Amino acid sequence: MSIQQILMPQLGESVTEGTIEKWLVQPGDQVNKYDPLAEVVTDKVNAEIPSSFTGTIKELIAKEGETLPVGALVCTIEVEVVEETGSASDQSNGAENNTEKPQQVKTTVVGETNSKDSSQKGRYSPAVLRLANEHEIDLQLVEGTGLGGRITRKDILKIIETGNIPQQTETVVQEPVKQQEIPQVPKKESTITSAVGDIEIPVTPVRRAIANNMVRSKQEVPHAWMMMEVDVTNLVNYRNKIKNDFKAKEGFNITYFAFFVKAVAKALKEFPMMNSVWAGDKIIQKKDINISIAVATEDALFVPVIKNADDKSVKGIAKDIHELSTLVRSGKLRQEHMQGGTFTVNNTGSFGSVQSMGIINYPQAAILQIESIVKRPVIMNDNMFAARDMVNLCLSLDHRVLDGLICGKFLNRVKSILENVNEETMSIY
Repeated sequence: MSIQQILMPQLGESVTEGTIEKWLVQPGDQVNKYDPLAEVVTDKVNAEIPSSFTGTIKELIAKEGETLPVGALVCTIEVEVVEETGSASDQSNGAENNTEKPQQVKTTVVGETNSKDSSQKGRYSPAVLRLANEHEIDLQLVEGTGLGGRITRKDILKIIETGNIPQQTETVVQEPVKQQEIPQVPKKESTITSAVGDIEIPVTPVRRAIANNMVRSKQEVPHAWMMMEVDVTNLVNYRNKIKNDFKAKEGFNITYFAFFVKAVAKALKEFPMMNSVWAGDKIIQKKDINISIAVATEDALFVPVIKNADDKSVKGIAKDIHELSTLVRSGKLRQEHMQGGTFTVNNTGSFGSVQSMGIINYPQAAILQIESIVKRPVIMNDNMFAARDMVNLCLSLDHRVLDGLICGKFLNRVKSILENVNEETMSIY
């Protein structure tokens, strides 16, 4: 028998920790490979930790409600090691044909010195898990070629094509490696006490994850802010003209927000520096334009992503907004819906806000708040008053990456696109 470790996986880009919300197993339980072991909450997604082995749960190291960094030990599993045996003739044949057998992959034993980065070793995509399960490939024996040692789909396909299925070559009884102490900022005991009649609301793992991410962003990112006023009268008239026919034809609403996201995607293509992240010793300008949109529930905030928004029509963006919002509110949002965001657009106007200062969605460089459309009198070019539909666009920016000049040009471009919306300049399809 050997003792294998289950570590806290990285459940999304920029995710550095997770909270064990609920254990789905107990010591002594039998589990199969890929069975869910625990429910985990991060600031970006709720997920499950899958088992990497078939065996018996030995010990639950992490407690429910405990927040652990990526790579930390969460539990151990006792695994039965099956030794291969064969007849003398089989062994003889094996020796004779040794040169024809594919070379076996060497097993790396826990505790060996390995200078290669393996920070992503235990993070598997659904495609990798499916292929490994279908072809009975032990992912613990596969050396990944991806970033941080991550096993990619190409790695598995190569193994399948060559027939070089890795086999366990060593039997090692492993004791759990003691988790390295990670220094944490001491928590200050609250001096606030409740009075008679007050209601104490426990902090849920989701709320704590949101709080931690917001604090991290505000403490690490030097926020700056600017606002621009936009006349969207043409947009309002255009949407009012088409919304009923669109709903009857497509089955979902065409919202103002879809037009705003489309305008932002167009402007990001022209000002790619806005689509960047801070990476310590460098700034990474992202090729794909993936718009994160904030969707709130009664007690949490989720930020699903519209992938390649610049390549989509207004209808395509509206459909993504509708489907992602439905997934959030039905509790069916998955990890892949949350990954890859490069710029965030927040529809704060949906609950009546007219001015706000958003906290940047780390590690992105900016967040744009779309405020409520308000009809008010505006002095026109002929010095006459007219009732116009006006909206404020409020931009929070990471001053390490962006400056006022580029942000002002970007907002002016968004403003120009929105103020000139019509059937020719922004087709629905």
